[in-house]
Amino acid sequence: MSATLGLIADTITFSNVDGPGNRFVVFLQGCNFDCIACHNPYTINVCNNCGDCVSSCPSEALGFSLGGAVEWRAEACRGTDVCITTCPWDSTPKARRGDVDDLLAEIRRAAPFLSGVTVSGGEATQQAEFVLALFAAIKADPDLARLTCFVDSNGATERCTWTSLLPVMDGAMIDLKCLDAEIHRSMTGQPNDQVLESIRYLGAVDRLYEVRLLLIPGMNDDPRLLDTTARWLADVDPAMRLKLIGFRQHGVRTGARRLEEPTPEQMQAYEAIFEERGLFRLCVI
Repeated sequence: MSATLGLIADTITFSNVDGPGNRFVVFLQGCNFDCIACHNPYTINVCNNCGDCVSSCPSEALGFSLGGAVEWRAEACRGTDVCITTCPWDSTPKARRGDVDDLLAEIRRAAPFLSGVTVSGGEATQQAEFVLALFAAIKADPDLARLTCFVDSNGATERCTWTSLLPVMDGAMIDLKCLDAEIHRSMTGQPNDQVLESIRYLGAVDRLYEVRLLLIPGMNDDPRLLDTTARWLADVDPAMRLKLIGFRQHGVRTGARRLEEPTPEQMQAYEAIFEERGLFRLCVI
Protein backbone atom coordinates (compact mmCIF):
# COMPACT_ATOMS: atom_id res chain seq x y z
CA MET A 1 0.00 0.00 0.00
CA SER A 2 1.24 3.49 -0.91
CA ALA A 3 1.94 5.75 2.07
CA THR A 4 0.69 8.82 0.20
CA LEU A 5 -3.03 9.40 0.59
CA GLY A 6 -5.25 11.69 -1.44
CA LEU A 7 -8.67 13.11 -0.65
CA ILE A 8 -10.69 12.06 -3.69
CA ALA A 9 -14.04 13.62 -4.55
CA ASP A 10 -14.81 11.28 -7.44
CA THR A 11 -13.40 9.38 -10.40
CA ILE A 12 -14.78 8.81 -13.88
CA THR A 13 -13.52 6.06 -16.14
CA PHE A 14 -14.15 7.83 -19.44
CA SER A 15 -13.91 11.46 -20.51
CA ASN A 16 -13.13 13.09 -23.84
CA VAL A 17 -13.14 16.69 -22.53
CA ASP A 18 -10.34 16.48 -19.95
CA GLY A 19 -7.35 16.20 -22.24
CA PRO A 20 -6.45 14.29 -25.42
CA GLY A 21 -8.23 11.05 -26.23
CA ASN A 22 -10.14 8.90 -23.77
CA ARG A 23 -9.17 9.70 -20.20
CA PHE A 24 -9.60 8.40 -16.68
CA VAL A 25 -10.22 11.46 -14.50
CA VAL A 26 -9.52 11.85 -10.78
CA PHE A 27 -11.27 14.75 -9.07
CA LEU A 28 -9.47 15.75 -5.89
CA GLN A 29 -11.26 17.48 -3.02
CA GLY A 30 -10.30 21.00 -1.97
CA CYS A 31 -9.60 24.20 -3.90
CA ASN A 32 -7.75 27.44 -3.20
CA PHE A 33 -10.19 29.44 -5.36
CA ASP A 34 -13.83 30.27 -4.68
CA CYS A 35 -14.96 30.89 -8.24
CA ILE A 36 -18.30 32.58 -8.70
CA ALA A 37 -19.03 30.36 -11.70
CA CYS A 38 -17.68 27.06 -10.34
CA HIS A 39 -19.38 24.04 -11.90
CA ASN A 40 -18.06 21.65 -9.22
CA PRO A 41 -18.73 23.75 -6.09
CA TYR A 42 -18.99 20.68 -3.87
CA THR A 43 -15.25 20.10 -4.41
CA ILE A 44 -14.14 23.47 -2.99
CA ASN A 45 -13.95 22.71 0.72
CA VAL A 46 -13.22 19.70 2.91
CA CYS A 47 -16.14 18.38 4.98
CA ASN A 48 -16.19 19.96 8.45
CA ASN A 49 -18.52 17.27 9.87
CA CYS A 50 -21.30 19.73 10.71
CA GLY A 51 -23.81 16.94 10.01
CA ASP A 52 -26.42 19.02 8.19
CA CYS A 53 -26.46 16.45 5.40
CA VAL A 54 -27.07 13.43 7.62
CA SER A 55 -30.75 13.97 8.39
CA SER A 56 -31.51 15.22 4.87
CA CYS A 57 -30.36 12.05 3.08
CA PRO A 58 -33.45 10.20 1.73
CA SER A 59 -31.41 7.00 1.41
CA GLU A 60 -30.21 7.09 5.03
CA ALA A 61 -26.73 6.57 3.59
CA LEU A 62 -25.08 9.03 5.99
CA GLY A 63 -24.28 8.73 9.66
CA PHE A 64 -21.69 9.59 12.27
CA SER A 65 -18.63 7.62 13.29
CA LEU A 66 -17.84 7.09 16.96
CA GLY A 67 -15.45 10.02 16.66
CA GLY A 68 -18.16 12.33 15.33
CA ALA A 69 -17.11 12.37 11.66
CA VAL A 70 -19.75 12.14 8.95
CA GLU A 71 -19.63 8.74 7.25
CA TRP A 72 -21.00 7.85 3.83
CA ARG A 73 -22.24 4.31 3.17
CA ALA A 74 -21.84 3.82 -0.56
CA GLU A 75 -23.89 0.62 -0.60
CA ALA A 76 -26.97 2.48 0.68
CA CYS A 77 -26.58 5.58 -1.50
CA ARG A 78 -29.13 6.11 -4.29
CA GLY A 79 -27.24 9.04 -5.81
CA THR A 80 -29.83 11.74 -5.11
CA ASP A 81 -27.08 14.25 -4.20
CA VAL A 82 -29.36 15.87 -1.62
CA CYS A 83 -26.32 15.90 0.66
CA ILE A 84 -24.47 18.14 -1.79
CA THR A 85 -27.32 20.60 -2.22
CA THR A 86 -27.87 20.67 1.56
CA CYS A 87 -24.22 21.31 2.45
CA PRO A 88 -23.65 24.94 3.54
CA TRP A 89 -19.88 24.51 3.19
CA ASP A 90 -19.46 23.72 -0.55
CA SER A 91 -18.30 20.21 0.23
CA THR A 92 -19.43 16.59 0.04
CA PRO A 93 -19.56 13.75 2.55
CA LYS A 94 -18.68 11.35 -0.27
CA ALA A 95 -15.02 12.39 -0.56
CA ARG A 96 -12.78 9.48 0.41
CA ARG A 97 -9.21 8.98 1.48
CA GLY A 98 -7.51 6.76 -1.04
CA ASP A 99 -3.98 5.70 -1.85
CA VAL A 100 -2.21 5.35 -5.17
CA ASP A 101 -2.70 1.59 -5.26
CA ASP A 102 -6.48 2.03 -5.00
CA LEU A 103 -6.48 4.29 -8.05
CA LEU A 104 -4.09 2.09 -10.00
CA ALA A 105 -6.51 -0.80 -9.59
CA GLU A 106 -9.34 1.33 -11.01
CA ILE A 107 -7.17 2.57 -13.87
CA ARG A 108 -6.03 -0.95 -14.81
CA ARG A 109 -9.63 -2.09 -15.24
CA ALA A 110 -10.26 0.69 -17.78
CA ALA A 111 -6.75 0.81 -19.28
CA PRO A 112 -7.50 -0.97 -22.61
CA PHE A 113 -9.85 1.87 -23.50
CA LEU A 114 -7.75 4.78 -22.21
CA SER A 115 -5.34 7.29 -23.73
CA GLY A 116 -4.35 8.77 -20.40
CA VAL A 117 -5.13 9.94 -16.88
CA THR A 118 -6.06 13.47 -15.83
CA VAL A 119 -6.09 14.77 -12.26
CA SER A 120 -8.55 17.60 -11.74
CA GLY A 121 -10.51 18.98 -8.81
CA GLY A 122 -11.11 20.95 -6.81
CA GLU A 123 -7.54 21.99 -7.45
CA ALA A 124 -5.11 19.21 -8.26
CA THR A 125 -1.98 21.08 -7.18
CA GLN A 126 -3.33 21.43 -3.64
CA GLN A 127 -2.44 17.73 -3.34
CA ALA A 128 0.70 17.83 -5.47
CA GLU A 129 2.48 15.14 -3.46
CA PHE A 130 -0.34 12.70 -4.19
CA VAL A 131 -0.42 13.67 -7.88
CA LEU A 132 3.33 13.11 -8.10
CA ALA A 133 3.06 9.69 -6.46
CA LEU A 134 0.20 8.65 -8.76
CA PHE A 135 1.91 9.78 -11.97
CA ALA A 136 5.22 8.21 -10.94
CA ALA A 137 3.45 4.90 -10.27
CA ILE A 138 1.74 5.02 -13.67
CA LYS A 139 5.02 5.70 -15.47
CA ALA A 140 6.72 2.86 -13.56
CA ASP A 141 4.02 0.31 -14.39
CA PRO A 142 4.79 -1.62 -17.61
CA ASP A 143 1.09 -2.01 -18.37
CA LEU A 144 0.22 1.66 -17.77
CA ALA A 145 3.35 3.56 -18.80
CA ARG A 146 1.91 4.34 -22.25
CA LEU A 147 -0.83 6.47 -20.65
CA THR A 148 -0.24 10.22 -20.71
CA CYS A 149 -0.53 12.02 -17.38
CA PHE A 150 -2.21 15.45 -17.34
CA VAL A 151 -3.13 18.01 -14.68
CA ASP A 152 -6.20 20.25 -14.95
CA SER A 153 -5.40 23.29 -12.81
CA ASN A 154 -6.29 26.88 -11.99
CA GLY A 155 -2.55 27.59 -12.13
CA ALA A 156 -2.39 29.18 -8.68
CA THR A 157 0.63 27.34 -7.37
CA GLU A 158 4.34 27.97 -7.02
CA ARG A 159 6.81 27.09 -9.76
CA CYS A 160 8.39 24.43 -7.56
CA THR A 161 5.14 22.46 -7.77
CA TRP A 162 5.47 22.26 -11.53
CA THR A 163 9.19 21.48 -11.46
CA SER A 164 8.52 18.55 -9.12
CA LEU A 165 5.86 17.20 -11.50
CA LEU A 166 7.73 17.73 -14.77
CA PRO A 167 9.48 14.31 -14.87
CA VAL A 168 6.14 12.48 -14.79
CA MET A 169 3.62 15.02 -16.15
CA ASP A 170 2.98 15.09 -19.89
CA GLY A 171 0.87 18.23 -19.94
CA ALA A 172 -1.25 20.73 -18.04
CA MET A 173 -4.50 22.50 -18.82
CA ILE A 174 -4.73 25.90 -17.14
CA ASP A 175 -7.85 27.97 -16.49
CA LEU A 176 -7.33 31.69 -16.96
CA LYS A 177 -10.32 33.43 -15.40
CA CYS A 178 -9.18 36.92 -16.32
CA LEU A 179 -5.98 38.75 -17.24
CA ASP A 180 -7.09 41.80 -15.26
CA ALA A 181 -6.01 41.27 -11.64
CA GLU A 182 -8.98 43.01 -10.01
CA ILE A 183 -11.59 41.28 -12.13
CA HIS A 184 -9.83 37.99 -11.50
CA ARG A 185 -10.00 38.59 -7.76
CA SER A 186 -13.71 39.43 -7.98
CA MET A 187 -14.31 36.15 -9.85
CA THR A 188 -12.17 33.85 -7.69
CA GLY A 189 -11.32 35.61 -4.44
CA GLN A 190 -7.62 35.34 -5.29
CA PRO A 191 -4.91 37.18 -7.29
CA ASN A 192 -3.77 35.95 -10.69
CA ASP A 193 0.00 36.46 -10.56
CA GLN A 194 0.76 32.76 -10.02
CA VAL A 195 -1.70 31.80 -12.76
CA LEU A 196 0.09 33.98 -15.30
CA GLU A 197 3.48 32.74 -14.16
CA SER A 198 2.30 29.13 -14.47
CA ILE A 199 1.15 29.69 -18.04
CA ARG A 200 4.45 31.29 -19.01
CA TYR A 201 6.55 28.64 -17.28
CA LEU A 202 4.62 25.65 -18.62
CA GLY A 203 4.78 27.13 -22.10
CA ALA A 204 8.54 27.56 -21.80
CA VAL A 205 9.09 23.93 -20.75
CA ASP A 206 6.66 22.53 -23.35
CA ARG A 207 4.09 21.24 -20.87
CA LEU A 208 1.25 23.68 -21.59
CA TYR A 209 -1.36 21.57 -23.34
CA GLU A 210 -4.21 24.08 -23.24
CA VAL A 211 -5.39 27.38 -21.78
CA ARG A 212 -9.08 27.73 -21.02
CA LEU A 213 -11.05 30.96 -20.70
CA LEU A 214 -14.54 30.93 -19.19
CA LEU A 215 -16.32 33.97 -20.61
CA ILE A 216 -19.14 35.66 -18.71
CA PRO A 217 -20.99 38.58 -20.34
CA GLY A 218 -20.58 41.81 -18.42
CA MET A 219 -17.82 40.41 -16.24
CA ASN A 220 -14.73 39.42 -18.24
CA ASP A 221 -15.77 39.85 -21.88
CA ASP A 222 -14.93 43.49 -22.57
CA PRO A 223 -13.47 43.58 -26.12
CA ARG A 224 -10.45 45.65 -25.08
CA LEU A 225 -9.74 43.26 -22.22
CA LEU A 226 -10.04 40.26 -24.53
CA ASP A 227 -7.72 41.91 -27.05
CA THR A 228 -5.13 42.51 -24.33
CA THR A 229 -5.54 38.90 -23.21
CA ALA A 230 -5.11 37.65 -26.77
CA ARG A 231 -1.91 39.65 -27.23
CA TRP A 232 -0.55 38.35 -23.93
CA LEU A 233 -1.30 34.73 -24.83
CA ALA A 234 0.12 35.13 -28.33
CA ASP A 235 3.31 36.43 -26.77
CA VAL A 236 3.54 33.23 -24.71
CA ASP A 237 2.93 31.00 -27.75
CA PRO A 238 0.72 31.82 -30.74
CA ALA A 239 0.45 28.08 -31.44
CA MET A 240 -1.02 27.24 -28.03
CA ARG A 241 -4.31 25.39 -27.79
CA LEU A 242 -6.95 27.82 -26.54
CA LYS A 243 -10.45 26.91 -25.46
CA LEU A 244 -13.11 29.63 -25.18
CA ILE A 245 -15.91 28.41 -22.94
CA GLY A 246 -19.21 30.24 -22.70
CA PHE A 247 -20.62 30.40 -19.18
CA ARG A 248 -23.60 28.13 -18.54
CA GLN A 249 -25.86 28.22 -15.52
CA HIS A 250 -26.17 24.45 -15.23
CA GLY A 251 -24.50 23.06 -12.11
CA VAL A 252 -23.52 26.39 -10.55
CA ARG A 253 -24.44 27.70 -7.12
CA THR A 254 -27.67 29.65 -6.68
CA GLY A 255 -25.91 33.02 -6.59
CA ALA A 256 -24.35 32.44 -10.01
CA ARG A 257 -27.67 31.88 -11.74
CA ARG A 258 -28.06 35.64 -12.06
CA LEU A 259 -25.12 35.67 -14.48
CA GLU A 260 -25.84 35.81 -18.21
CA GLU A 261 -24.97 33.11 -20.69
CA PRO A 262 -23.28 34.38 -23.86
CA THR A 263 -25.18 34.08 -27.12
CA PRO A 264 -23.71 32.25 -30.12
CA GLU A 265 -23.15 35.65 -31.73
CA GLN A 266 -21.17 36.84 -28.71
CA MET A 267 -19.03 33.70 -28.78
CA GLN A 268 -18.28 34.29 -32.46
CA ALA A 269 -17.21 37.86 -31.65
CA TYR A 270 -14.93 36.61 -28.86
CA GLU A 271 -13.37 34.08 -31.22
CA ALA A 272 -12.68 36.74 -33.84
CA ILE A 273 -10.70 38.84 -31.35
CA PHE A 274 -8.33 35.97 -30.59
CA GLU A 275 -8.02 34.97 -34.24
CA GLU A 276 -7.03 38.54 -35.14
CA ARG A 277 -4.08 38.26 -32.75
CA GLY A 278 -2.80 35.13 -34.46
CA LEU A 279 -4.14 32.48 -32.08
CA PHE A 280 -5.27 29.86 -34.55
CA ARG A 281 -5.70 26.69 -32.45
CA LEU A 282 -9.05 27.75 -31.06
CA CYS A 283 -11.92 25.67 -29.75
CA VAL A 284 -15.19 27.40 -28.88
CA ILE A 285 -17.76 25.64 -26.72
